[in-house]
Amino acid sequence: MKKLIPLFAVAAIVVAGIMIQPKIKAAEGGAFQKHEFVTIRWAGKENTHLIRSNGKVEMLGSVLNRISRPDRTDERAFYMNVAMNAVAVEGYEFAGMNSDEIVMKREIK
Repeated sequence: MKKLIPLFAVAAIVVAGIMIQPKIKAAEGGAFQKHEFVTIRWAGKENTHLIRSNGKVEMLGSVLNRISRPDRTDERAFYMNVAMNAVAVEGYEFAGMNSDEIVMKREIK
């Protein structure tokens, strides 16, 4: 029985080491951030803006004013769609939305 106690202790240490090893490798490898996000915020045609992942804010009113909206289309839906397509050209894809914002993401390479 006395010989089994050290054997169980060694076995427990080995099992604990095996369980901890994947967590250590995950923490060491890979980047902290895998995606970057931008937010398109609707605040009317003149004040709609894009918030970049670095905190920079770009007003989109001047871009949206150059595009004429077809008759009988919803202003907000039309111009938010134009803004989404402009951001998609940069490699972003849809990530989520609420009534006034669209969030888009792209993978950091």
